[in-house]
Amino acid sequence: MARQAHGAVLATYGETTVLATAVAMKDVKPGMDFFPLTVNYQEKYFAAGKIPGGFFKREGRPTDKETLTSRLIDRPIRPLFPKGFKNDTQVMITVLSHDLENDPDVVGMVAASAALCLSGLPFLGPIGAARVGFIDGEYVINPSVVELEDSDLDLIVAGTADAVMMVESEAKELSEEIMLGAVMAGHESFQPVIDAIIRLAERAAKDPWNFVPEDHSEVEAQVRKLIAKDIEKAYTITNKTERVTALSGAKNKVLEALAASEERPEGVPVSVLKDVLKGVEASVVRGSIIKTGKRIDGRKLDQVRQVVSEAGILPRTHGSSLFTRGETQALCVTTLGTGEDEQFIDALTGTYKERFMLHYNFPPYSVGETSFRLAPGRREIGHGKLAWRALHAVMPTAEQFPYTIRLVSEITESNGSSSLATVCGGSLALMDAGVPITRPVSGIAMGLIKDPEGIAVLSDILGDEDHLGDMDFKVAGTEMGITSLQMDIKIAGITQDIMHTALEQAKAGRSHILHEMTKALGESRAGLAAHAPKIETMQIPTDKIRDVIGTGGKVIRQIVEETGAKLDVNDEGLIKIAAVDQGAIDAARNWIHSLTAEPEVGKVYKGKVVKVVDFGAFVNFFGAKDGLVHVSQMKSERVNHPSDVVSEGQQVWVKLMGMDDRGKFKLAMKVLDQETGAELSGDDD
Repeated sequence: MARQAHGAVLATYGETTVLATAVAMKDVKPGMDFFPLTVNYQEKYFAAGKIPGGFFKREGRPTDKETLTSRLIDRPIRPLFPKGFKNDTQVMITVLSHDLENDPDVVGMVAASAALCLSGLPFLGPIGAARVGFIDGEYVINPSVVELEDSDLDLIVAGTADAVMMVESEAKELSEEIMLGAVMAGHESFQPVIDAIIRLAERAAKDPWNFVPEDHSEVEAQVRKLIAKDIEKAYTITNKTERVTALSGAKNKVLEALAASEERPEGVPVSVLKDVLKGVEASVVRGSIIKTGKRIDGRKLDQVRQVVSEAGILPRTHGSSLFTRGETQALCVTTLGTGEDEQFIDALTGTYKERFMLHYNFPPYSVGETSFRLAPGRREIGHGKLAWRALHAVMPTAEQFPYTIRLVSEITESNGSSSLATVCGGSLALMDAGVPITRPVSGIAMGLIKDPEGIAVLSDILGDEDHLGDMDFKVAGTEMGITSLQMDIKIAGITQDIMHTALEQAKAGRSHILHEMTKALGESRAGLAAHAPKIETMQIPTDKIRDVIGTGGKVIRQIVEETGAKLDVNDEGLIKIAAVDQGAIDAARNWIHSLTAEPEVGKVYKGKVVKVVDFGAFVNFFGAKDGLVHVSQMKSERVNHPSDVVSEGQQVWVKLMGMDDRGKFKLAMKVLDQETGAELSGDDD
């Protein structure tokens, strides 16, 4: 299969099968100054015996799951290409069969690793991967979809034979020890997979590409001599905007002195100079941090930037917050909705509804730039999912809080870890909206500088420290434990000891941020915002559901139109009634009650006269139910004709006396005070 690809592997686990291919262009595009790697993961609906929905009946734009899995596979393989390799490279993973038990994401990652090892490309793999669950206090390797429902952990780990390269997880407030143990258990479990890929490569790999990185040591020495001190000076500036301006000046100095041009054809190509500049900049900054123990903005290695939290800042929203940490800021807004606002997710495993949505937006003004705004990109989807995982563990069940919840994070300023600012700000916005989360969640991003001169683990990294460092290690959780852990490595993996140090340092940082957050709001508000919909539930017998819905939905539409309340009825007879106005909820509840309950003999009702006849009046007194008030039951004294007492449309108080021989309701007016509905003393005959 796929014999013209440079590498192609068909991988099967259970009855889940994926095809992974790897192809690279032989020539480098002129002026290319980065490694153009693209990873595309796609799920074919035929893999699960399904036909796509929609008008066109074919797979369309990537789903969030496909985008997230593409990122998941990209992250551990990208660092294993050698520095200087800039050939356009594409890895495609296609799900061909899905047994609905084993998620294709890990299988796809293993297949991609194998395809690259067979391709002859300069890939320093292989890597292996595994999913780790934590069920009844035990680690479970590659749990099935069903087993994951009972797991306190969903963790994916990828790495080489010697080190961990990538971690992605969602957890239910687990300790640092359990999380680290899960990572190491996963790393140990996929060693046989790595061995198998090596054996396959020994038999089937193509001849390796003749790739030799260009030697720019002489140019690097020139650049270092020219601007090393300027870079050192620039990185003493704590303000990001001023620092960027100073760095731009230093780089322009190099370009003016060394870059090739029409007047100076013997100069150095601009693309080469840009590469060298990045290396010199990284070397100067990293060396300074290792040597002095001080950061770009003057902080100590474990020091967190100033945190300012505010809640309830927008007047009309259901819940809002503004979370600021240094030069990173997230405006988070919670909106509460009803069952009809739930998102339908069409997946290979089947269509399901999601009641908690988190949408992350990164406008260009947040970093002082301009760009053409399109649909959310891979980065925005990935960052939003990280925050969703971090908060999902503390969300209430539908029984505890029968609302659909949408949380939106607008990043209004960014200089390091806006995804974890979303976690912190999102936690505050949820509590401000009155969502009863179990505990507030905070998060922190850790960095690493690993050089021959030493190792430094950094807390709450800046954007520049992320760019120039070796690790992006994000941890979110409550005071009780971790809810999400994500790690990306730019070098060939890290050890267990480094991960342990990062986790412990992150724990202290998370605790500090959580303390600062509680100054604004420490727990969920007792009530909902004035503009939030109120939702009440009521249970009716299942055989009465059709009475509430009516033929073709006629009755339920009438209830909604006349009361203004929204109704959601499930197959078990649970009805959710939602409205901003309590009066609308009460009206809808009473209407439904009249349709599904039976009137009680001896009880007093307020009804409306619907027809006057010679022998009495028919009164609509309970939903659609009518009864007869005989002329003898209208007043204590003799009544010549019912029209002397009542008229059509008149509101009257009636008491249900029982049923006649034909099963019709018998009502009485004379036993009640028609002003108040209070019962009068005397016989009820």
